[in-house]
Amino acid sequence: MSEVILALGLVLAIEGLVLALAPRRIEDALRFLASLALDQRRMVGLVSLALGVLLVWLVRG
Repeated sequence: MSEVILALGLVLAIEGLVLALAPRRIEDALRFLASLALDQRRMVGLVSLALGVLLVWLVRG
């Protein structure tokens, strides 16, 4: 359970850092994602999910 909380804390810290340092880039990225078709956004989400799971799997061994 503590690993899940640690992971959530890292996500929040990284997202907060990006929002603090480059808020305009985030707005641009969100506009770009909004311009994609629904199926393309779904594919981006699935690829991100797969990469995240793979990364965790590699690190946890």
